[in-house]
Amino acid sequence: MTMLGFLKSQTRNVKVFIQVFIPTTRHICSSANCQSEEYVRKFILENTEIAGQQSLTPQVKLRLFTPNCRFWRERPELWPFEDPYWAIYWPGGQALSRFLLDNPAVCRGKTVLDLGSGCGASAIAAKLSGAAHVVANDIDTAGAIEAVATHMNCELNGLPPPVCLTNNMIGSQPEGFDLILLGDMFYDEALATSLHSWLDRCIKTHGTKVLIGDPGRAQFEEHGIRRLLHQLAEFELPKSVREENYGLTCSSVWCYRPEL
Repeated sequence: MTMLGFLKSQTRNVKVFIQVFIPTTRHICSSANCQSEEYVRKFILENTEIAGQQSLTPQVKLRLFTPNCRFWRERPELWPFEDPYWAIYWPGGQALSRFLLDNPAVCRGKTVLDLGSGCGASAIAAKLSGAAHVVANDIDTAGAIEAVATHMNCELNGLPPPVCLTNNMIGSQPEGFDLILLGDMFYDEALATSLHSWLDRCIKTHGTKVLIGDPGRAQFEEHGIRRLLHQLAEFELPKSVREENYGLTCSSVWCYRPEL
């Protein structure tokens, strides 16, 4: 069955969507070529399209999977890298990026961490909004493909790339960021719990502000962190985004306030 066939056969549960759309069988590249930026750039160019016009941030160009791309319909086990979360512009990230572009004072002159940065859209929005220093962090153990994709997306938008880190920062010693951005990171209960604890430490240690973008997934709505959030904005998702995300209609931005 093709990847698109998998998509059509699934329910509207977004956690299932993630597990199905993203290949579950990983083929880690071990050759030197797979580790070279030249190889990764060529692979991304050949297997993505410039998109984003149908998103909440049409002014931001991104290289993404589209129906015209090979791996939209290819068998998932043929994907040669780790799970390509970076190739999809998730609805929580779209809301977060839209909010930053609409409210540039939120990150103007600030040091910003885009945690779980994926395609780098929120990092790009932070840069466009005048952030002084931006770090994009996404776990990547094979080929640094997320970092290369983020660099390429910055180039598309005429921006210098952010600092890209590929280690797991969750649980690490908090650094002094003014603002931490999290888009679509609450799709798994265990991950949400780890985030909850680490974000508390960041806020208590450095007074960091935390903004979260999420379209209302069950794992987010039912988690204990939900009662500590203050909604800042809600955006209606474009039709194409609603269809790709099994009928989710809106995506919101929340400020994490542990004192609530």
